Amino acid sequence: MFNRRWPLCMLALLCLALQPPGRKKHQKVIIGYVGGYKGLANTYNIAAEKLTHINYAFVNVQHNRAVLGNEATDTVNFRNLNALKQKNPDLKLMISIGGWAWSENFSDAVLTDTSRKAFAASAVDIVRQYKLDGVDIDWEYPAIPGEEGNIYRPEDTHNYTLMFRDLRASLDSLEKEVGRHLFLTCAVGASKDFVDHTEMGQAAPYLDYVNLMTYDNYGGPAAGHHTSLYPSRAYAGHGSADSTVQWFTAAGVPYNKLVMGIAFYGRGAIVADTGTRGLGDATVRNTRAGGYTFLKDSLVNKNGFKEFHDGEAKASYLFNPTTHTFISYDDEWSVKNKCEYVLTHNMGGVMFWEYDSDLKLYLLNQINKSLP
Repeated sequence: MFNRRWPLCMLALLCLALQPPGRKKHQKVIIGYVGGYKGLANTYNIAAEKLTHINYAFVNVQHNRAVLGNEATDTVNFRNLNALKQKNPDLKLMISIGGWAWSENFSDAVLTDTSRKAFAASAVDIVRQYKLDGVDIDWEYPAIPGEEGNIYRPEDTHNYTLMFRDLRASLDSLEKEVGRHLFLTCAVGASKDFVDHTEMGQAAPYLDYVNLMTYDNYGGPAAGHHTSLYPSRAYAGHGSADSTVQWFTAAGVPYNKLVMGIAFYGRGAIVADTGTRGLGDATVRNTRAGGYTFLKDSLVNKNGFKEFHDGEAKASYLFNPTTHTFISYDDEWSVKNKCEYVLTHNMGGVMFWEYDSDLKLYLLNQINKSLP
């Protein structure tokens, strides 16, 4: 029992001492995407104390409703992920709706007032039923093509905003029942085209965070970085994380709602020329590269690959001159630079795709070292 005459500073020190070892109170968000689309997730490998949010990927959109793609495994995953709150009571668990392969029906689902409200209610019902903490929307993409066969129309531009309005209203209603804040976020394409086909300034007031998918977007006919912080001088690039941040702030999204995307995996290409670095060479075809744990343990300065750091782009890459294989990826160095950028610009934090790509926690540990 506490002595009421103890100084407040002594009580504060005691409270800190009683916190679980190795856990800190994060000031910036650290959002990790966990892939439930593959079946049962190995939640025992998740370092819950190193995260603020887990976005569960993915919930599908069918018949104008948010639906679990595989209820048998999804429900088990929800139970196991919620159990991680025993390690980190501050951890938030979100459903991420959509993704590359499950976005074809968004346009229909939010086309009318009636369908939007029904869609919002169905998403929030999942949050209610499984005692979750919010909704993340990953529509790839409103008003522009995504995966082949996706439905898209000009009306998506404004309906995207209205979707967030109705989701926020449904979440607000549930908040009154559960007595805690429920989050609404979105994952967005990092291109100028995405900004031009949405109303991000109007959508932003409904959103807690905007997760910038600052990866996969910066390649082209030349071998280039897929997740660079700045443009490279080695080739004519198509953008960078910095340019994405500037596009979204110009559209009206505050810095403190923007979340920097980090790739926990690499992207590879076979290049035509037999140079010593590969960066900027013409690509013959794309190749698989693997997650960062594999890259670091098996390829970085091993098996014919040499690691390079592009000082202008703040991006890392590998090149094998024998096989002409070029691989672009985030490593501890590039992640440290991205985290410094987040702090300098007072952004909301970082997010990454996806957890299973770096099970040895090389990059997540660096994030925790670099962000308060």
